[in-house]
Amino acid sequence: MARRVHGRVIRVRRRGARGISYPVYIGRGVLSSLPGALRRLAPAYRYFLITDSRVRGLHGRALLASLRRAGLTVSLLSVPAGERSKTREAKARLEDRILALGGGRDSAVLALGGGMICDLAGFTAATYHRGIPFVPIPTTLLAMVDAAVGGKTAVDHPRGKNVIGAFHPPRAVFADLRFLETLPEREFRSGLAEAVKSAVIGDPVLFRGLERDPSAVLSRHPDAVLNLVLRSCRVKARVVEADERESGLRAVLNFGHTLGHALEHLLHYRLLHGEAVAIGMALEARAAAAAGIMKAGEAGRIIALLGKLGLPTRLPKGVPPGRVLIAARADKKAERGEIRYALPRKIGEMARRQGRHVMPLSERLVLAALQ
Repeated sequence: MARRVHGRVIRVRRRGARGISYPVYIGRGVLSSLPGALRRLAPAYRYFLITDSRVRGLHGRALLASLRRAGLTVSLLSVPAGERSKTREAKARLEDRILALGGGRDSAVLALGGGMICDLAGFTAATYHRGIPFVPIPTTLLAMVDAAVGGKTAVDHPRGKNVIGAFHPPRAVFADLRFLETLPEREFRSGLAEAVKSAVIGDPVLFRGLERDPSAVLSRHPDAVLNLVLRSCRVKARVVEADERESGLRAVLNFGHTLGHALEHLLHYRLLHGEAVAIGMALEARAAAAAGIMKAGEAGRIIALLGKLGLPTRLPKGVPPGRVLIAARADKKAERGEIRYALPRKIGEMARRQGRHVMPLSERLVLAALQ
């Protein structure tokens, strides 16, 4: 890889943490500064580079060699690729490996991969010796614009997605856009769903830009991709800074995720996360328009943009709408068995009800949207 670096830095400031913040490095070639940054921001006697079986061959071994050449002590651990590895059992196996390799409180975890690896490795770091440093190195667009930033870590349970986890902010995030050059088309488009979500909840300029010319991003033009990742991360950083532990505003990041998570679970993760979230956003926007929370034209714009980006917007055939609602009631955002949704009032602004950013919807309206 070329050594030339084209990058930007966003800082996520943590309230109540004595002004502590962590940098998010975004750009082509930012990974070249990883060894020096680790020594400054996440110093450790030993590093554990956690990845999946697919990324291990693509990027894991090369990064391992690079870090070792820089004089760092690093062990490479991997789990099978796919959401099925995001379990308590996989986490326990990682912990056993780290213990066997002599990992102590002076260790740190590096997460190389997509959203699944960022969540799994982050949760492992959160609980190992009651918390050791964690540095995500996202390799997918979805992880760059969402999963790697914010400090939420989790594993799935047979009864729901992300129901067991912890808040564990990273020491730094390295989003090297060169990884996206080899990302399969389906996974790239999946990441665009989370970027659309960011635009809907807090960046109407990004939304209009995608509406006006989706081809620049779809063709992975470097400037368009850098702008997309930067603007999406800025939206998430603003929300996380205001509400690190999801006690209020951070709930807006769940737009599309209430029904999206239910779909993922029902279909045993055959849908990619971004595909499920795209369907969830379309369905929740339709229901919000039917409830008078947002104008039908605004909901139509969201659905149209998702379609332009090649993302699904309808419930897959063969999925009973009633089962989606049953699965959604098991979601961690439900309260007393009542499903709660984060809904837009218009593009760039989320709705509030009684001072809260989540609200119930009539099941009749949701079922109509599902059908």
